[in-house]
Amino acid sequence: QVQLVESGGGSVQAGGSLRLSCAGPSYIISSYCMGWFRQAPGKEREGVTTIDRDGITNYADSVKGRFAMSKDNAKNILYLQMNSLKPQDTAMYYCAAWWTVRGCRVTDVPGYLGQGTQVTVSS
Repeated sequence: QVQLVESGGGSVQAGGSLRLSCAGPSYIISSYCMGWFRQAPGKEREGVTTIDRDGITNYADSVKGRFAMSKDNAKNILYLQMNSLKPQDTAMYYCAAWWTVRGCRVTDVPGYLGQGTQVTVSS
């Protein structure tokens, strides 16, 4: 069982910033595709960002230029810096991990998910 633990969610006004963190096993953080997914009430889960074992990132169009994902392999932690937040960013955010032999994509289906952390952006 892979345990991914998110933290850092909260409530913020539009235009504000939040940073999410995700702690996980070292072999997962360093070798698997990692990403952040989100799900708003009444909507399907969507991929937001991915990062591969080499640190290359991909972003959904809706967050490009506003969100930045990074990881610290030494600390086994992922980060998601979210700037210029919008009300439509309101969702439960999940840290995710999956294995693939090709590049990581926001359209991938993750094999492991954390318990989630709520992000609420008010207008």
